[in-house]
Amino acid sequence: MLTFGRTNIIFGLALALSIVLYFFYSFPFWIFGLLLFLYSLILFYGCYYIRSGFFMPVICSLPGKNKQIVLSFDDGPHPETTGRILDILEKHKAKAVFFCIGKKVKDNPYLFKEMVNRGHLVGNHSFSHDAYFDFWSWKRMMADLKQMNDVSENTIGSKLRLFRPPYGVMNPNLKKAILRGGFVPIGWSMRSFDTRAKDKDKFLKKLNQSIAPGRIFLFHDSMEITGVVLDDFLKEVKNRGYAVVALDKALPLQPYA
Repeated sequence: MLTFGRTNIIFGLALALSIVLYFFYSFPFWIFGLLLFLYSLILFYGCYYIRSGFFMPVICSLPGKNKQIVLSFDDGPHPETTGRILDILEKHKAKAVFFCIGKKVKDNPYLFKEMVNRGHLVGNHSFSHDAYFDFWSWKRMMADLKQMNDVSENTIGSKLRLFRPPYGVMNPNLKKAILRGGFVPIGWSMRSFDTRAKDKDKFLKKLNQSIAPGRIFLFHDSMEITGVVLDDFLKEVKNRGYAVVALDKALPLQPYA
């Protein structure tokens, strides 16, 4: 598997060889630009494709072929949409994991408590979800994740171990913050793109076509359209003989510290 460390070794050797060939055998100079372009392309892939495990292993699906799926929701809690989603999940006796933003938890602590009281897992999705989070130093990232955990501890009495990166982006600084903070990174194997969906019928059709063993679905409980289609989606999941399982029941995880 292609990883950050292996990529650095390969391109380091390629660069050293190119330098030797350039000085002793008149190797074309443009090859250095090509190497830089290819290196940047691979880094971009590793940063934005969380399932690649390029920087570190990330849980993105369940093992095996059992007819089970996991539902995950990002960017909440939201006072106008989260409650409806919680009610639909309760109707279907389905458990999910909510990756919450600290500043929103601070504004809506009752919803955060309600998630836990109804048997759902909650995870760390940073405190700020800042637009420039991916460019921060690892120390600033870690401080932000700790701030979210402090809010969680003050609200439900527990620190969070499950973590989903803001925007789903990984990089070396975030890897260091994750390891130093003792977090377990969680990705997804099916991104619903509910933040872009406009037509509920097309959106539901896409979701139904994506049902497959072991998939972790990524939704946003801040999106109204998610609450609109969720009931019908869960009916289809049941009709196909699938079960919605809690992440910590399907995998040997300790979600809280």
